[in-house]
Amino acid sequence: MQMHLKTQRRGSSQNNKINTIIDSCVQCGLCTASCPTYLLLQDERDGPRGRISMIKDMLAQDQAPSQHIKTHIDRCLSCHSCMSSCPSQVDYMHLIDAARLHIETKSSRSLKDRFIRLILSKILPHPGRFRFALLLAVFLRPFRNLFKYLGLKEVRAMLELAPSTPLVSAQFSSGGIAKPNKSRTKRVVLVSGCVQQILRPQINDATLRLLARQGVEVILPPLEKCCGGLAHNLGHRRDAIKSAQNNIDVWYDLMQYESLDAIIFHTAGCGAMVKDYSTLLQDDPAYARRANDISALAQDITEFLANYDQDAPHRWSSIKVAYLGACALEHTQRIHEQPRALLQHAGYTVLEIPESHICCGSAGTYNILQPDLSQDLQQRKIKNIESVKPDIIAAGNIGCISHLKQKTEIPIVHTVELIDWALGGPCPEGLESLREKVTDVESLYQKKSDS
Repeated sequence: MQMHLKTQRRGSSQNNKINTIIDSCVQCGLCTASCPTYLLLQDERDGPRGRISMIKDMLAQDQAPSQHIKTHIDRCLSCHSCMSSCPSQVDYMHLIDAARLHIETKSSRSLKDRFIRLILSKILPHPGRFRFALLLAVFLRPFRNLFKYLGLKEVRAMLELAPSTPLVSAQFSSGGIAKPNKSRTKRVVLVSGCVQQILRPQINDATLRLLARQGVEVILPPLEKCCGGLAHNLGHRRDAIKSAQNNIDVWYDLMQYESLDAIIFHTAGCGAMVKDYSTLLQDDPAYARRANDISALAQDITEFLANYDQDAPHRWSSIKVAYLGACALEHTQRIHEQPRALLQHAGYTVLEIPESHICCGSAGTYNILQPDLSQDLQQRKIKNIESVKPDIIAAGNIGCISHLKQKTEIPIVHTVELIDWALGGPCPEGLESLREKVTDVESLYQKKSDS
């Protein structure tokens, strides 16, 4: 599928890359079988092949897109499942990013859409504002159905996602250094995550305990900002670049006197975004080289832990875990085996979920901006999970955890919380009822010696 951008759009490596991406698509259609929106809607325009055709025409004309093009592009989850199934290895991720940027710069949205997107961009990337918004949501939650009748189903979706239980504080806060339990083996930065550190700070705590057991010194920088992923997915490229530049400056300052071995993420979307800084800033002469260096250091926590020989579990259990591979891990970062292997080594029975490659419908802010489609995917995922009858769901992304937690009675926690529990950490919140399935290894040996 050949395309040539208009003269004024040529020249940068970004635009040359867009041409290359579109030319690489042979329109075979194998991607449609793995596209969540195509499976739901059975509309060619809501599959990768149809969207690529629309993006090709939109960018070639270099004009404001029609409303129907915006609708079908907006329905894309950016789950990148199509990239995992594409025999031609089409770089759909960067193509859909370019399409969103074009839409935001060449067209206008309704007042309601601008209002919702403004709220998301000004609140979610800022932990303090987000915490305040969740407190406000407690008072508005009883009126959530009213917003649906007022045509503000996106606000209703926000209130549905807000936790109904009190927020807890992290044991370890940002702005310090966590020393290891033994001789230092590595020095890393841990990125707390804008939303995660408010919704479930226990994930950060569990991660710090796991790293301390391996002799890893962990830095929690106080000045880092949102990774820029939310702004990037909304088509706000300038804001995403500012966030990336700030973080690169912060992390590079930490490398002035001593090197860093890794920058660790336990939110899949954040890790995927920072690994892509090298592409985001490739045309910036002041940041391109440093962006490459930072992207090379970015690792998901399971990716990092997989390089260590893991301790034997302190607890034995008969717990069955349904592992939910977040799209940003499975399809964007191509991290498949490490989380499963870590859970198995920790003593859990790992169950594979049918249609595991299909997104749960969370997808960043998708469950707010496209609540109807998101709920359909949510129900589909929960049905598949429940079919394998697990005791627990493990996921590597706070968005998936918060999204699925709404509609299932099966407890869902982060992968690192389960690993930490097996290695001697506290029982994760929500799993208290499963303690009867867990036995301390030391107590087993004690019983044998007594007998």
